[in-house]
Amino acid sequence: MTTRVLVTGISGYIGQHVGAELLRQGYEVVGSVRSTAKVDPTRKAIETVAPVDNLSFVEADLLSDNGWDEAVAGCTYVMHVASPFIMSAPADENELITPAVEGTKRVILAAQRAGVKRLVLTSSTVAIISGQDNGRYGPDAWSDANARIGAYSKSKTLAERAAWDINRDNAMELTVINPGGVFGPSLGAQPDSASVMMVSDLVSGKMPMIPDLALGMVDVRDVARLHVTALTAPQAAGQRFIAASEEPIEMASLAATLKQAGYAKVPSRKAPKFLLQLMSLFNGDVRGMLPLIGKRIYLDNTATFEVLGWQPTPVEESITEMAASLSK
Repeated sequence: MTTRVLVTGISGYIGQHVGAELLRQGYEVVGSVRSTAKVDPTRKAIETVAPVDNLSFVEADLLSDNGWDEAVAGCTYVMHVASPFIMSAPADENELITPAVEGTKRVILAAQRAGVKRLVLTSSTVAIISGQDNGRYGPDAWSDANARIGAYSKSKTLAERAAWDINRDNAMELTVINPGGVFGPSLGAQPDSASVMMVSDLVSGKMPMIPDLALGMVDVRDVARLHVTALTAPQAAGQRFIAASEEPIEMASLAATLKQAGYAKVPSRKAPKFLLQLMSLFNGDVRGMLPLIGKRIYLDNTATFEVLGWQPTPVEESITEMAASLSK
């Protein structure tokens, strides 16, 4: 019998890579999508890098109870990846928070009812570092959801907190992966990820200046491999794993790499903070980015190397392959 895994949000940037890695490793994959219109594009995208004979889809929405029991039926494991990476500050923060928190609860409760062995949740380093002072932080650190950390960071923090709380006394094992800025080739996903949109804006010249932004970064294929390893690694149960470089990598460094690779429209000038503050008054993307401007936060990713055997892809490779995939 082939081991069956539910991947929520399989149509997204990270979700497609997670599904592909599972299929390459011989798992049967059931992917949840909000709409059946996403099925064919997602299958075609994954098929470019993995066999799809053992891939099927189920329609289920994070804001509805419908479909989740059917989605987890017969699954040994669940990957809860669904939750868009959108740094832009919406008019109402609950546009991000409600689906992230309520969706996580729905998926975990359905997995518990189905007797799933382990659920791997995709969280983010923003659930660890948002609102923190410059310094070094590890898996035991948490962002303060009551501080002004932005809607996206708040949604990820509250969703992960909800996951740990709702699974505290259950037999199902829970493991969390906390990626930083995720880069690397897109398989054809909709631009539901801030990193995809950021690189697209850089290479197209749509971004006129470079913000003073520095993040721990990771390749999307590494994120997928870490998720799959975390499914079965005995020591991974009950743990959080930081999937990001220890040192923050400046956006200016990414821009320089893209310039060297021949993307002539990539900007060179840095955006002054006062200008970003002014722009944030009428631009949600800038407003969502502001809490991280000027910060230099280091990450303790020791456990990710020791328990999950992470072998990081060089960021230069990630960023150039991402740009190439978006230019097709």
